[in-house]
Parts: sequence; C-alpha cells; structure tokens
Amino acid sequence: MKERDEEIESTEDVQEEEVVPMSGHDTKLALAMRVIASMKEQLENLEHVLSGRAESDNAERYLAHRASSEEGTTGFSDRVIDGVFDGEHMIGEDGRKYLVPPNYASKSKLVEGDLLRLNVSDSGKFIFKQKGPIERNRMMGTLVQDEVSSDWKVVCEGHAYRVLAAAVSFHHGGIGDDAVVLVPKDAPSRWGALENVIKRAEDEWGG
Repeated sequence: MKERDEEIESTEDVQEEEVVPMSGHDTKLALAMRVIASMKEQLENLEHVLSGRAESDNAERYLAHRASSEEGTTGFSDRVIDGVFDGEHMIGEDGRKYLVPPNYASKSKLVEGDLLRLNVSDSGKFIFKQKGPIERNRMMGTLVQDEVSSDWKVVCEGHAYRVLAAAVSFHHGGIGDDAVVLVPKDAPSRWGALENVIKRAEDEWGG
C-alpha cells in the first residue's frame, strides 16, 4: 500500500503505506526531540552572534534571515515539516499549528497523536502525509451534539470524544445514533476518529 497523501480540495481516494503503529508516548517523544533540536540550533546561532564571535556582516545576515523566517508564516517555499495530529491541526516541530483539511482527516481516520508530515510546495500547496499511526482502540458509543457549541461527540464509557463534523456528515450521522470511534490505545485524548455510524431503527423505518 502507498502512504497517505492528500492535497487541499483533492477528491482522490486516500491510500496508506503499511507501517508499524506506535504508542502515543512514542509520537510525542519523537516530536519533542525534533522541537528540541530545532530550538538548540537556533540558540547556538544566537549565542554565536551575541558572544561577539560573529562578524557584523554575518550577524546582519543572520538577523535578516530570522526576520524573513518569521514573516514566512504564509509564504513557505518547498518546505517539509513533521508534526503530531491533535484532532484538528498538526502541531509542527517548529511549534506552529497547521490546519489539517477535515475531509482528509475524516477519510484517513486520523487519530489524535498520529505523526504527520507536511510538504509545502513552492506554489504554496499543502500536502499532508501520515508518517506514523499510533496504536488504536475501537470503541462503541452514542453520537451526540453539544447544544451550546454544536460540536459533535461520541459518548463511550462515560467519556465524550469530539469527532469532526465532516466525518459525521460523511456517515450521515444524527443525534442518538450508535457510533464506532478509534481512539489512542495507551494515551488520553479529547478526540476520536469516527469510523462508522449505525442509524437508529426509527430513522431506518421512518419512525
């Protein structure tokens, strides 16, 4: 199988590469190590500048580079960023949040804690790939909708897992339906991936 690959507004089926699931702890540790390495490199560069070991022209070039990097939140050019899915966004190794297209997250059944990779082309197109799924548990619950926020949730064993509205729409879910969700096996989570919906009998028979 091929790795999951999705472009914004793409309607192609999502396929995935067969990989060994990791624990929620492993995914968080992997991201933390990447963030620490990135921060360490930045701190070493700053220390080099502030200690006077850098020439003035080198310092100016470094500061200019940092400024352009900060301004590049919407002007990426052929970048690759790894991160962890939080239920709606990818938390990148650079500490930023990147919205994952809900249709892609729903079709791919992404679970909170999955490792993702974001490729940003020179034309600004965002392409997400799932790099490391965490270990999952499958649970059965009841689909409900928050009266205040309108958020969709699946209540399983006393815990309410948020699910994407796009997934509810795809499965034609309704309040009170039975629902199957995927959740991290060994890590707490606020989100679940909606896998299937079983309609209420009265809905099926028009009751």
